[in-house]
Amino acid sequence: MPVPSATPASASSSSSSSSKFHRARSGGARDERYRSDIHTEAVQAALAKHKEQKMALPMPTKRRSTFVQSPADACTPPDTSSASEDEGSLRRQAALSAALHQSLQNAESWINRSIQGSSTSSSASSTLSHGEGKGTSGSLADVFANTRIENFSVPPDVTATTSSSSARPAAIDLPPSGIVKGMHKGSNRSSLMDTADGVPVSSRVSTKIQQLLNTLKRPKRPPLKEFFVDDFEEIVEVPQPDPNQPKPEGRQMTPVKGEPLGVVCNWPPALEAALQRWGTTQAKCPCLTALDVTGKPVYTLTYGKLWSRSLKLAYTLLNKLGTKNEPVLKPGDRVALVYPNNDPVMFMVAFYGCLLAEVIPVPIEVPLTRKDAGGQQIGFLLGSCGIALALTTEVCLKGLPKTQNGEIVQFKGWPRLKWVVTDSKYLSKSPKDWQPNISAAGTEPAYIEYKTSKEGSVMGVTVSRIAMLSHCQALSQACNYSEGETIVNVLDFKKDAGLWHGILTNVMNKLHTISVPYSVMKTCPLSWVQRVHAHKAKVALVKCRDLHWAMMAHRDQRDVSLSSLRMLIVTDGANPWSVSSCDAFLSLFQSHGLKPEAICPCATSPEAMTIAIRRPGVPGAPLPGRAILSMNGLSFGVIRVNTEDKNSALTVQDVGHVMPGGMMCIVKPDGPPQLCKTDEIGEICVSSRAGGMMYYGLAGVTKNTFEVIPVNSAGSPVGDVPFVRSGLLGFVGPGSLVFVVGKMDGLLTVSGRRHNADDIVATGLAVESIKTVYRGRIAVFSVSVFYDERIVVVAEQRPDASEEDSFQWMSRVLQAIDSIHQVGVYCLALVPANTLPKTPLGGIHISQTKQHFLEGSLHPCNILMCPHTCVTNLPKPRQKQPGVGPASVMVGNLVAGKRIAQASGRDLGQIEDNDLVKKHQFLTEVLQWRAQATPDHPLFLLLNAKVPLVPVAFNGVSLLSIFWQGSGARRLELTPRKGTTVCTATCLQLHKKAERIASVLCDRGHLNAGDNVVLLYPPGIELITAFYGCLYAGCIPVTVRPPHAQSLTATLPTVRMIVEVSKAACILTTQTLMRLLKSREAAAAVDVKTWPTIIDTDDLPRKRLSQIYKPPTPEMLAYLDFSVSTTGMLTGVKMSHAAVSGLCRAIKLQCELYSSRQIAICLDPYCGLGFVLWCLCSVYSGHQSILIPPMELESNLFLWLSTVSQYKIRDTFCSYSVMELCTKGLGNQVEMLKARGINLSCVRTCVVVAEERPRVSLTHSFSKLFKDIGLSSRAVSTTFGSRVNVAICLQGTSGPDPTTVYVDLKSLRHDRVRLVERGAPQSLLLSESGKILPGVKVIIVNPETKGPLGDSHLGEIWVNSPHTASGYYTIYDNETLQADHFNTRLSFGDAAQTLWARTGYLGFVRRTELTAASGERHDALYVVGALDETLELRGLRYHPIDIETSVSRTHRSIAECAVFTWTNLLVVVVELCGCEQEALDLVPLVTNVVLEEHYLIVGVVVVVDPGVIPINSRGEKQRMHLRDSFLADQLDPIYVAYNM
Repeated sequence: MPVPSATPASASSSSSSSSKFHRARSGGARDERYRSDIHTEAVQAALAKHKEQKMALPMPTKRRSTFVQSPADACTPPDTSSASEDEGSLRRQAALSAALHQSLQNAESWINRSIQGSSTSSSASSTLSHGEGKGTSGSLADVFANTRIENFSVPPDVTATTSSSSARPAAIDLPPSGIVKGMHKGSNRSSLMDTADGVPVSSRVSTKIQQLLNTLKRPKRPPLKEFFVDDFEEIVEVPQPDPNQPKPEGRQMTPVKGEPLGVVCNWPPALEAALQRWGTTQAKCPCLTALDVTGKPVYTLTYGKLWSRSLKLAYTLLNKLGTKNEPVLKPGDRVALVYPNNDPVMFMVAFYGCLLAEVIPVPIEVPLTRKDAGGQQIGFLLGSCGIALALTTEVCLKGLPKTQNGEIVQFKGWPRLKWVVTDSKYLSKSPKDWQPNISAAGTEPAYIEYKTSKEGSVMGVTVSRIAMLSHCQALSQACNYSEGETIVNVLDFKKDAGLWHGILTNVMNKLHTISVPYSVMKTCPLSWVQRVHAHKAKVALVKCRDLHWAMMAHRDQRDVSLSSLRMLIVTDGANPWSVSSCDAFLSLFQSHGLKPEAICPCATSPEAMTIAIRRPGVPGAPLPGRAILSMNGLSFGVIRVNTEDKNSALTVQDVGHVMPGGMMCIVKPDGPPQLCKTDEIGEICVSSRAGGMMYYGLAGVTKNTFEVIPVNSAGSPVGDVPFVRSGLLGFVGPGSLVFVVGKMDGLLTVSGRRHNADDIVATGLAVESIKTVYRGRIAVFSVSVFYDERIVVVAEQRPDASEEDSFQWMSRVLQAIDSIHQVGVYCLALVPANTLPKTPLGGIHISQTKQHFLEGSLHPCNILMCPHTCVTNLPKPRQKQPGVGPASVMVGNLVAGKRIAQASGRDLGQIEDNDLVKKHQFLTEVLQWRAQATPDHPLFLLLNAKVPLVPVAFNGVSLLSIFWQGSGARRLELTPRKGTTVCTATCLQLHKKAERIASVLCDRGHLNAGDNVVLLYPPGIELITAFYGCLYAGCIPVTVRPPHAQSLTATLPTVRMIVEVSKAACILTTQTLMRLLKSREAAAAVDVKTWPTIIDTDDLPRKRLSQIYKPPTPEMLAYLDFSVSTTGMLTGVKMSHAAVSGLCRAIKLQCELYSSRQIAICLDPYCGLGFVLWCLCSVYSGHQSILIPPMELESNLFLWLSTVSQYKIRDTFCSYSVMELCTKGLGNQVEMLKARGINLSCVRTCVVVAEERPRVSLTHSFSKLFKDIGLSSRAVSTTFGSRVNVAICLQGTSGPDPTTVYVDLKSLRHDRVRLVERGAPQSLLLSESGKILPGVKVIIVNPETKGPLGDSHLGEIWVNSPHTASGYYTIYDNETLQADHFNTRLSFGDAAQTLWARTGYLGFVRRTELTAASGERHDALYVVGALDETLELRGLRYHPIDIETSVSRTHRSIAECAVFTWTNLLVVVVELCGCEQEALDLVPLVTNVVLEEHYLIVGVVVVVDPGVIPINSRGEKQRMHLRDSFLADQLDPIYVAYNM
């Protein structure tokens, strides 16, 4: 087959005329049937109206890379809606992939192009994100030089030291706006002009968002009636109908009868009998003429040949395929007919051969590839029909796709088939005495015609022999066929009208059919007109497409005559847009002899077959009228003549009268088949002998379609005659003329109104689409999102269309559809040329396109979502009830029998401790006592992933070691080796070194008691010794994560900031870090001249020093704990000596720690509980801590687990980052761990240290994964702490296991807690955050009223305990700002006298059935999320993690996700780990899932590279920092979609 050319120009046309033709045709392929001048005018008028309103839509931002179509590819692909992919498109694909490969290698091609002045495409202005960042460092230095601390907009990075090899950049703690809690109000902010959110005004992203907000402010479609019930349960109402909508007013219709089917004396008793008659008596008469590719007749099949060859085939099928005793086929079996569209002769022989053999033919398309669009469903049809045999031609069999062994491939979803070639030379001649069995036609099946439903499933409509015969008789009578007439058939001869007229009625009436295949039409679109002229044909069977093509090619052939035509049957005349094609064709060809009365539109469906056809008219009789209907009326299913607005009118032509012998009624399209009123649109149903009898093998669906008894308005049946649903929507007009206005399959019911997909396609194409999309390649369907159908439009974009053109076209289409159909489009997507799935004859495969859209595999190159405009059924925003005070809430709880939500750990007073606590109140004293009592007892052991270059010999301890083999491969050795411990410390060593550091501080630092000292050390024992040195000297240590040498500009400013905020008098550090702080690189990031004294502690004096120990008092500060919260707040809290002792004591009691125990710690030691466990607990309790710096896991993942196994550790502590690293990195290596002898059965508790909601899915995965190496399912638990109190909950060794509950997400948004069963919709699994520590009390409080809450409410967790921090540390000791975080009282109630600290976290308390250690029922505390992080949207409280979890589930290519709000718009940032082509697939999926599960409309979707979302050292997302980077245009996004 030749490559179909881009234009159906005839072969004879000269090159110049063909180029003119290119321009004239404007890319119109088959779907010019949609063209209507009236409609185009209407669209132009609608657009003009919108133009006055000045629509300024923000254009999406796109990174120029994958989306670029290379210049080599700029040639226009064929604009025909060509069958599958032609060779040209395959060549183009190869060229594209080559160009893509090249562009990926060529770094220059990753250029960001600025699309418009306001566009945010990350162009040169975003050099900050990937240039050297010189600009940033300069401005930071200035800021530091001029002011103490600024709210600077380029956030510094804090703290991490992960290796550069990992995909995600170093985990960083970033205070994005440098906000310091408790910062002095008077500090100067004038040096930067910021918006309210601390974002520079010049930001280009915010311009876009402003544009979006302005667009959204425009009045949208009036929202439908909504209501809102108690805030406990959100009710989303399915849209209610508009009270002013037009309603039908006519009387109930009565079924309309066609004329009786005449009795003609010579009609045969069966169709096979007609074939026998003509084949034996009129053997020389032509039956069927086939054309070659140029459109010339190539072979004519006579009736004699048809009869003899069909007989041979029938005999072969029944007698020659198996053995005599075991035939392969028996009468009644089904057989697939697989014949190409250009071989009608072989098909006709095969079809009649099957009828004569009494086997049932099932014609299907020739499969072209293993995965054709819809191929799997065809396989389902073959399977459900029990087909094991396929008939085909030799040529076709050779062309089928083969495996390497030369066998035909197994098509996806198909049953195993045996292929039989039906060429004459392979058939056996039947013996003289063999005759086929031709009985009178009955209800036994004759053939099965396949039909694709709206959802894409393929069903087989079974046609009985009597129906086949009756239908031929009805067509003969309606079309007035007479013997020997010639008909030209341009349709597919395997199904529908092409089969009924060209193969069946043809034989009934001894007609001569000229079959014009689709491939000929593409090369020579005028061929059918030439055949009519050459053969003086009386009848032609065409579609609107063929009329249009003939008009386009008309100038090439002026001497054709159509005067012989008495009927031009337009088989898609039921299409609403066919009227303009018929009119245009008539006006052009009337001068060539075409008679106006010859144009005969008809309506057909696979189930009801021919429904109506316009009879050939009498010359000179008036032509039938038109109906000009109101679109608005149609959308409500009512017929109204259009008067108000000619822009929204639909002109339809009739399709003639009901078929002879048939009866028609119109029933409501949904619900019971109630008869419509006379002015109502409904589904056309037909009762006739000539209709399908069932869907083969599908009894249930059959009943609803083929056995419909209409009912009246009271619901009682009207008569007992069964009707068949046709799947067409229409009405019966004056004079019993039938009008069709659409198909059930194309029906889109949005908010109770009905729209027709074809109408919307036509509107879209009436917007000058020529430059942007291909006319014939547009798909419209609806998807169900949030309790309603939403319209999606997908079109193929031309390769040469620019971004601006496409965006312009898309926004105009939205406006046109909105104006004409009064309906919003939910999503409009453009895909690259030739990528939509096609049907065999070149149309778009709608259901497959919809499936690709829903599963995110459509790969659009442009997309526009309009959820703000379309979604009008959201519940009303929650209004907070005014005037309900805390006392009323409490009384309400008491009345409802709910307890006040509070819980407490064991009472410290009742727990006896040894004398240690009474004797040595402070940590320093405990250490001195241990140094005397147990000097050689090892307290700390630091492990490292690598063997140290200089081994430190120490007491020959058996230790784990990692050896590096050549070429970087790792081998794990679990052998006892001497001298591989990085460092150890006994009680005495620690004490001695601390004394030396204390004296250095006094001698060299000249520090006084109470001065602050910054400790800048990598995780290790040096940090611990420096800490105790400070305590000995009476100074206050501040631990800070050291800057990362590779990313100084990002990490050093945070160090600098903490040094300034804490007013440190001195910095203690190592020599290496000291050099780094004073380096030239550091000077580029901060002003190195202003550092306080820096002392390195690597070489301490050996000589004995004077005793300088300064004993503390309980209220004196022990240390400052600085940390950056996820919202970017840098906060330092003050920990007194009394609090430290209380904290260590509580942990000792909870975990049963004593000197013979060992624990393993894999945590960052700089703040919170991680610091406490690393530095303090061992000294207090005397147990040995094995320290594993988390960053060591990057070079050896096994380190932590193998240490735990080797030392038989019972209690180990880690962070979520460590757990995630092990889960992802060792997931597939459990067998190897087993082989290496790693066993975790010794582990009693594995505690994740965190300040967030427990990540249940991660802890479950971890437990499940390492269950095989002995990890108990009960071992893993979490802690909970906050800034005000670093350890509130910790699982510990005794007490019940952590409990889990499922809560209702919708209630949670209303701050209510409702427990639900597992698997309930919208449920959230929460886990208890460990047990409350001894001496700790918590209560749940309303954060606004400060009143206590009942246990069915979500509220802020307040805590009272001896180890609460004593306050925020601020620059000027101005604590008024956040004083109430530490010493605050309830507004009333029993606990109102207690001083509480506010944690800033939301949670709830539930009493469980378990027994606590005290013997009472156990109260569990559940943490839901940080109050600062919550999003207040529509009056409800959302937790980002819940939205992020939903989003992460939607597509396999989403690696990570983060959400934040800006000016009430929800922004979703997703990291794409697939190819960039998938970026735009994520936009609708993200929008859908957030709407469905959270009732929120996403404002902006940002698709970025993996690793862009910043994550801090604790593994928490830093959403505010991400927000600032987005608004400052520093993310370099792949795509930013602004939802309308």
